[in-house]
Amino acid sequence: MKTAILTAICGVAVSAVMLGAGFLAGSSARTDQMPRVVQVADNAPLSSAADKAAIEAIIHDYLVKNPEVMLEVQDALEKKQGEAQRLAQGKVIQDSSKQIFDASYDGIVGNPEGKISIVEFFDYNCHFCKGAMTDMQALVKENKDLRFVLKEFPILGEDSAKASIVSMAFKKLMPQKYGDFHQELLGGKGRADEAKAIKIALSLGADEAALRNEMKDPAIQQDIQSTYDLANKLSISGTPSYVIGDEVVFGALGKKVLDEKLANVRACDHTAC
Repeated sequence: MKTAILTAICGVAVSAVMLGAGFLAGSSARTDQMPRVVQVADNAPLSSAADKAAIEAIIHDYLVKNPEVMLEVQDALEKKQGEAQRLAQGKVIQDSSKQIFDASYDGIVGNPEGKISIVEFFDYNCHFCKGAMTDMQALVKENKDLRFVLKEFPILGEDSAKASIVSMAFKKLMPQKYGDFHQELLGGKGRADEAKAIKIALSLGADEAALRNEMKDPAIQQDIQSTYDLANKLSISGTPSYVIGDEVVFGALGKKVLDEKLANVRACDHTAC
């Protein structure tokens, strides 16, 4: 990725110099009617056709002698792209607030009536989601006003997709025990699949016939597709990913980072930022 960015920067640099050379040449001809020749360097005169090879050689020599310029340009480009993405994500969060924070098909851990929410996109077979579950548990314990919204985002194969279908069917039947189901399946050893999910659901009191019937509801697939579409709009392609306030947070960055994001949201609530 960085190689591609650097290559693009070189291309832009060449184009910019050539454009500048052409502009200066044209300006010179218009102002004093002298032959359109531009002196880019003491030893590199350019004709009106702009000697591309000479320009490239000059740029190459400069960048070899000053490689830190490439890093500075790359850093500036990445910051600009990151800010553009952040603004675009903020617009999606604003426009799709209800679907993100209050979709009826999502599970909730913590206080269902909480004043502040964290939304997690997760997959039952995501190793990092398993590790991040302790962060969720600690945050819910420490923040009595926290709604932790769980979006089924099965991206790691058929087993994950089938486990999510069982999970969403179970939530419809026994929403009060969804948190227990979620933690047992995500925290279990080995790969999560349909059989393991059904076994956990039955251990928590679900009726098997009712559960299997609920699993056939086409609305479940539609709801999962809605989450896929939402993730695409938010540029989310991996798990875990979070929405906190007006920000998307990628990866299992740990409780400390999530605490900081929560503090930012609370501060905004008090200052209307």
